[in-house]
Amino acid sequence: MQGFKDVPRVVWLLAAGIFVNAAVSFTFVFVFLYLTGPRGLGAAQAGLIVGIGGVGLVAGNFTGGWYGDRFGHRRVLLTASALGGAALVVLPVVPTVLLALVLPLAQYASGVVRAANSALVAVTVPEGSRRQAFAVTRSLSNAGFAVGAPLGALVATGLSYDWLFVADGLGTLFFALWTARVVPARAAAAPSAAPDGGLGRGGLWRELRARPAVLVLLGAIVVIDVVYRQHLTTFPLYLADHGMDVKAYGLLIAVNCGVIMLLEIPATLALRRRSPLPIIGTGLLLVGGGYAMLLLGVGAATAVAMMVLLTLGEILYKTTATAYVADESPEHAIGRFQSLYAGVSISGFVLAAPLGGLLYATAPGLLWPLCAVLGAAAGATVLAMGARGVRRRGRPAHETGSPRAAVAG
Repeated sequence: MQGFKDVPRVVWLLAAGIFVNAAVSFTFVFVFLYLTGPRGLGAAQAGLIVGIGGVGLVAGNFTGGWYGDRFGHRRVLLTASALGGAALVVLPVVPTVLLALVLPLAQYASGVVRAANSALVAVTVPEGSRRQAFAVTRSLSNAGFAVGAPLGALVATGLSYDWLFVADGLGTLFFALWTARVVPARAAAAPSAAPDGGLGRGGLWRELRARPAVLVLLGAIVVIDVVYRQHLTTFPLYLADHGMDVKAYGLLIAVNCGVIMLLEIPATLALRRRSPLPIIGTGLLLVGGGYAMLLLGVGAATAVAMMVLLTLGEILYKTTATAYVADESPEHAIGRFQSLYAGVSISGFVLAAPLGGLLYATAPGLLWPLCAVLGAAAGATVLAMGARGVRRRGRPAHETGSPRAAVAG
């Protein structure tokens, strides 16, 4: 664990809170069943509400860092956690007609928390140690979700679906209180009060144009996230159509969680001194390669191989890309850069199901070859940028991710 000595204690404490919160964040798994079951909605109505909630989640990811740069990332995380937690706690008693308002609001707050949390880690940890820090928070988050899914099933069947939302809301409120306690309130640098957030003329777009590799990476992540999330949307349908039941799919998801928990931190340690873009590009190629395995035919062996390759790719690109965007951010806009990455990295949450579902319904034989090609194209593009050594030159000393005495806001 020598490589983690530069990860501040506050990040470990924050990650502990993330684990607890993730362990009770199981409503997203069961929300459709809740709406069509106890709430008595039709599939179309439930799908519309879940879809609006997904848009809210993505919007929260895109805006959370913007709020943090202006008002302080800690303050934004606390506010969004409190609002989102309260919305989830009261959701079981909310009239059905208001569900389309309250559930997306809770999802929006969840997205803001996700972006604010990434920005909080980014401003706490110096460049060179951010990969390890994000690996810690991501590993504990995945561990929490691995515990949460079966726990949620027990709560739903043993108690009621209502308790899922109450537990999730209380977990989110706990995370707000925990963050308030473990993250220092004092600021290393006050948030900018300027209307443009201190970006000056040309704003965020000027900063992005000065960093072409970041722009290319963001585009590649949009593509790969739509591809990656097919394993949560069309892939289980594909398995069912080929005689593999829900239990088999559950075991494959367990493989995903298990490999992440076993290899995420060791892989980050082993590769922490390597150039980030080649690692990211290789990860994207592995995601595409996972879907290419399905071209060999459906069966236990190809399904497991697909999931292992997909997970290895996820381990390589997700943590490294998050840290890379943070390292490339101007100091006064770390939150906005993290919001951009957070938003594109969850874009598949909205796009994967309709795009993949449409293709699977009309031309099922094309879905996996297209996923493989898109993954290969995204990976090759990022690898090419890495080979060119594209990075903004003449980076000022104050933008190199120097250590900070405390967390902003």
